[in-house]
Amino acid sequence: MRRILGLVVLAIIMVPMARAQQVPVTSYVLENGMEVVVIEDNRAPIVTHMVWYRVGAADEPMGKSGIAHFLEHLMFKGTEAVPDGRFSEIIEANGGDENAFTSQDYTAYFQQVAVDRLPLMMEMEADRMRGLILDDAAMLTERDVVLEERALRTDSNPRSLFSEQRDAAQFLNHPYGTPIIGWPNEVNALTLQDALDFYVRFYAPNNAVLVVAGDVKPEDVLALAEQYYGPLSPSEGITKRLRPQEPPQRAERRLVYRDARVATPYVMRTYLAPNRQSGAQQKAAALSLLADVLGGGGITSLLGQRLQIDEGIALSTGAFYSGLSYDPDTFGVYVVPKPGISLEQGEARLDATLEYLLENGVDPARLARSKASLLASEIYAMDSQRGLAQRYGAALTSGLTVDDVQAWPDILQAVTEENILAAARELLDIRRAVTGYLMGEEEMDQ
Repeated sequence: MRRILGLVVLAIIMVPMARAQQVPVTSYVLENGMEVVVIEDNRAPIVTHMVWYRVGAADEPMGKSGIAHFLEHLMFKGTEAVPDGRFSEIIEANGGDENAFTSQDYTAYFQQVAVDRLPLMMEMEADRMRGLILDDAAMLTERDVVLEERALRTDSNPRSLFSEQRDAAQFLNHPYGTPIIGWPNEVNALTLQDALDFYVRFYAPNNAVLVVAGDVKPEDVLALAEQYYGPLSPSEGITKRLRPQEPPQRAERRLVYRDARVATPYVMRTYLAPNRQSGAQQKAAALSLLADVLGGGGITSLLGQRLQIDEGIALSTGAFYSGLSYDPDTFGVYVVPKPGISLEQGEARLDATLEYLLENGVDPARLARSKASLLASEIYAMDSQRGLAQRYGAALTSGLTVDDVQAWPDILQAVTEENILAAARELLDIRRAVTGYLMGEEEMDQ
């Protein structure tokens, strides 16, 4: 009882803490359609400058997989004002840090510098939004780099290959089934014209979100944005994202991936799951808490307690769900059995635990702990200036709004046990799942 009361008190205390941590956020829209978000963070005289494009791997033309990530690489090839290689050199010379990343739903570029260098960052980023110069030599060199990256990160890693095959089995029609880095044969066939067409269409102010977080004033950032980004012409090719959607899944799908490099076999199951919806995030919040109750916190979770501690059949267990995607994605659970325990046995005990949850509900102490844990994650994310900027950029390019981001912690805290069980009953339908076994050669021979 003392432990339950302690968790409840912690959750009660953390709610006003989360509200207190809400930083001032201001948003504008420039005349050319570019959205500008300013997050005031006065703890240090630095600023994070991020440009997010509302285009990712799931927006690629059919047969051109990997083009979004490929173009991310090409964006460092230079413009007339900033030649090839100079972009990164200038940032480093000004004491800054930079990077870029591509997801299924967005492509983002960022720099973190001293506040007085913000105009320079805007000038260079605006320059390459419309002024990128590409030629066949640059394209071929960078295409080889992407293929090498795939060979290193995916082809040499059985877990990555397993994940890739699982996604392909999960999404028969939606482009989430295509890897962000692309299929090797399609990446190898990408041309300079493919890159230019993708760039001209999608890299435009009316398809971009500028997020600036740091020791700045909103009116100053807006003035700079109007100065550097305001003159850029919008693209006529920008329309509402209309992707092929996944048809109803009516039958369970299963796959087995065998690889001699696998030392620790495991079973993983993913279910088609709804994403966070603007103005209606309650179902996603219930699924977020369901994932934490089932698999968050290691052995303190339901799966961890039952399969690792009580039954002693698993090395590790877990559950995962983000909800931060433009279209519905997945909710996953996994079990890594101990040596001598088969994957079939691990799956059976996984199913038994899911049934236990549906029949017995959520332990109040575990739910209180999950709420406190998720709220703590939200608060800790605000401690990082870059994390703050990324929090808003990822949400806004996934169909959410500033108001949705700010409402999320309170929505999580309002979730009840009944909400979680209702979400679980709707979600945990084996006919809407993909169950995969990752195993080594020794399991194949048994």
